[in-house]
Amino acid sequence: MAGRVLLVGAGGLGSPAALYLAAAGVGTLGIVDDDVVEESNLQRQVLHGTQAIGTPKVASATARLRDLNPMVAVESHPDRLTSANALDIVRGYDLVIDGSDNFPTRYLVNDACIFTGRPDVYGAIFRFEGQVSVFGAAGGPCYRCLFRDPPPPELVPSCEEAGVLGVIPGVIGTLQALEAIKLLAGLGEPLVGRLLLFDGLKSGMREMSLSRDPDCPVCGEHPTITTLQDYEALCGMRTSDEAARPDDLTPSDLAAWLAEPRPPLLLDVREDWEWRLVHLDGAVHVPLGSLPGRVNELPRDRPIAVYCHHGQRSRRALDFLRQTGFERVSHLVGGVEAWAREQAPGMTRY
Repeated sequence: MAGRVLLVGAGGLGSPAALYLAAAGVGTLGIVDDDVVEESNLQRQVLHGTQAIGTPKVASATARLRDLNPMVAVESHPDRLTSANALDIVRGYDLVIDGSDNFPTRYLVNDACIFTGRPDVYGAIFRFEGQVSVFGAAGGPCYRCLFRDPPPPELVPSCEEAGVLGVIPGVIGTLQALEAIKLLAGLGEPLVGRLLLFDGLKSGMREMSLSRDPDCPVCGEHPTITTLQDYEALCGMRTSDEAARPDDLTPSDLAAWLAEPRPPLLLDVREDWEWRLVHLDGAVHVPLGSLPGRVNELPRDRPIAVYCHHGQRSRRALDFLRQTGFERVSHLVGGVEAWAREQAPGMTRY
C-alpha cells in the first residue's frame, strides 16, 4: 500500500491507529506531536513503553513502528500543529487521521484538510464512549457541518474532570485505522456522511446520518472562512489580546511576578490526585468544586494567581472570585502544562 497518512497526535487514539497502519504496510506514516511520554500516558497510549518515559512521543513512536515494520517509512514532525505549519504539513499526505484531544486542533485539522483537499478521519472519546467519521471527502460533510462553532470552554470538561477508560481510545483509534485503509485501498463504504457512535458500557454501536451543510462557513457553497484562523481564540482557550489583558498571565509573566518581593498567592484549583502528582511550590490547594465553600480561607488583601492543568478551570475560578469581591485575581494561561513546557522542562506532565 503506497499511501501517505498523517497522524495528528501519538496519544490514545494515535497509538492503535499507528500500530495497525504500520502492520498493514501503509507506505508512509507521518506523525506530528510535540509532547513527551509520561508514565500516566501508558494506560491508554499503547504505542509507548516504560523505557520511553521522558522522551519525545515522535521518537518513541518512530522506534516502535520501525521495529514493527521496517518497510514502512516514518516521518516525524516533533512540532505542535499550528496555523503557521498545518497547510505545509497536511498537503504532503493523502489523508489525515485526527488523534487530537482538544477543540482548537480539531477545527485546525478540519480546515486544513478542506483547504488542501484531504480527507479527515475523525475520532473522539469521552469516558466510555467514542465517535468516528470521515470528514472532507468528496461530496461529504466536514467537521464544521456537524459542529459549526465550538462549545464555550466552561462547558467542556477536561480529561481529568471527565476521565476515559483506557480501552476506549483503542477501539476508536483502530476504527480510524480501518477507515484510512478503506480510503487508501478503495474498499467498502467509508464513514462519509455517517457518524459512528460507540458505547463501551453496552458494547454497542449506532449511526447518525450527516449531510453537507450548504451554508457551512468552510466547505459550503459560499464559504466565509478561506484561511486558517487563531483556533485557540476561536475555541475560547485564549484571547487574541492575551498579553495585554491584566488577568491573563503567560508562564514568563508568572515567573517574573513570583520573583518579585511581594509575589501573588498561588491558588491551585485542580483535583486532589493532580495536586499529589505535581504542583507549583508554595501554592495553596483548593479544588474548583470546593472553592465556593472555602472562599473565606483566601486573603482579600493579596493578589491571587490561579492555575489548573490547561487554563479552563482557572478561568472559571477567576470569574467566581471576581463575582465574590476579589479584585486582584489573575490566572495562568495554559495552566501547569504550559508552565512545565516553558519554565520547568523536567517537571512531571500528564
